[in-house]
Amino acid sequence: MNAKELKSILQALQDHEVSELTLETPDYKLTIKRGPEVQYVPTPAPIPQNQPAFQAAPAAPPVPAVEAAPPSPPPRAEPPKEEAGRYVEVKAPIVGTFYRAPSPDAEPYVKEGDTVKKGQVLCIIEAMKLMNEIESEVSGVVRKILVQNAEPVEYGQVLFLIEPV
Repeated sequence: MNAKELKSILQALQDHEVSELTLETPDYKLTIKRGPEVQYVPTPAPIPQNQPAFQAAPAAPPVPAVEAAPPSPPPRAEPPKEEAGRYVEVKAPIVGTFYRAPSPDAEPYVKEGDTVKKGQVLCIIEAMKLMNEIESEVSGVVRKILVQNAEPVEYGQVLFLIEPV
């Protein structure tokens, strides 16, 4: 594939608002994913081949001239203190990425004001490429959704406030 073909594929994805494409030929496999945010993850410098991996590091390693800082996570939404006693808090059982719907073009599982039953799926948390459905622990009304779609969540973070019925 040459640069001109790649540019035309990327333009077509943008024009048609496609979020993911996989193209596979006998020579290569190309996967393109578009998302709302790109995170910078620094990688360690490779160890030169002529040095053993267990050798002690030099006292002052060279520092790159310009180093981009990773983006800071968005502030976590916390339930208001006066509401905490009235509602059942649905917390994240794992660390991962919060999704309100089963796919980008699907309707959310629940919206604020929806009535839910015990065991009903509220959202998905993706962790290590596995989609984990998070179910309601009680029957009631969803009063508050405290996390934005595609936002990273931490273990124990409050995701929903449900008013039991």
